[in-house]
Amino acid sequence: MELRQLEYFVAVAEEGGFGVAAERIGIVQSAVSQQVRRLERELGVRLFDRTTRRVQLSGAGERLLPEARAVLAALHRTRQVAADVRAGVDGVLRLGTVHGPGDRIYRLLTELAAVAPRVQVRPRRLALPDRLSAVRSGELDAALIRALTDAPGLELLPVWTDPLYVALPAGHPLAHRPALDLADLADLPLRLAPREDNPPFHDLITGACRTAGIAPPLGPPFTTFQETLTDIGVGDPSWTVFYEVAGLPEIPRVTVRRLTDPTMTTYLAVPAGPPLPAVRHLLEALTRIT
Repeated sequence: MELRQLEYFVAVAEEGGFGVAAERIGIVQSAVSQQVRRLERELGVRLFDRTTRRVQLSGAGERLLPEARAVLAALHRTRQVAADVRAGVDGVLRLGTVHGPGDRIYRLLTELAAVAPRVQVRPRRLALPDRLSAVRSGELDAALIRALTDAPGLELLPVWTDPLYVALPAGHPLAHRPALDLADLADLPLRLAPREDNPPFHDLITGACRTAGIAPPLGPPFTTFQETLTDIGVGDPSWTVFYEVAGLPEIPRVTVRRLTDPTMTTYLAVPAGPPLPAVRHLLEALTRIT
């Protein structure tokens, strides 16, 4: 069975004759007749009662006509969905995500829904190496990445920049300043997670310290956020640096101050070349929240 046979069958039924149906379709009458007969042989039923004066649906034809129309309607919908996907009107966006300051990710998805309401977003939270691999393999269409400045085989598009914050003992003299420079912290032990835990962020901070001409002594390593800040409040004087995720913390005996430099840039990692339509919509939504 071929789709064109169903199309010819429906056309003959609706026009009431092979000649008129052929004109509607734009082919010769003999081709219509031939394909309808082939369909009848395939189905094992007679679709039309033919006389020299008219062509009329048989009982089997009347029963099968709605089914043929349903098949052709499904074909039309399939083609329309494909066209919408090509045009970016419809489709699925597979996005690797991160925690965002002030629920920025939720605002991004809200804006995307306004820009392209028929695009379905499938967010996934993966470790950084897995996010990059998934974009390279096509498992993800795009991924948000923090602090990383190079990813072979991918384009990194800057989407927003956030400040960094310093946590230090509330009783330390520097705690009275509204903002801090790295040079202010040169003599205070720095709590930083091992590089293997987050290479881009580790390199951002150590590189900024070198640029500032300081080499702060290393304090105990950063473990969990809560544990590290609590220890800063009760232990020997030290400091750590972090980025905001869901509001600035309030820890007893700890003061949080904004760091003047560096800042942290979040990028959208995408495959090289023209972006997919859904990714273009995402980029448009990003311009509305930054």
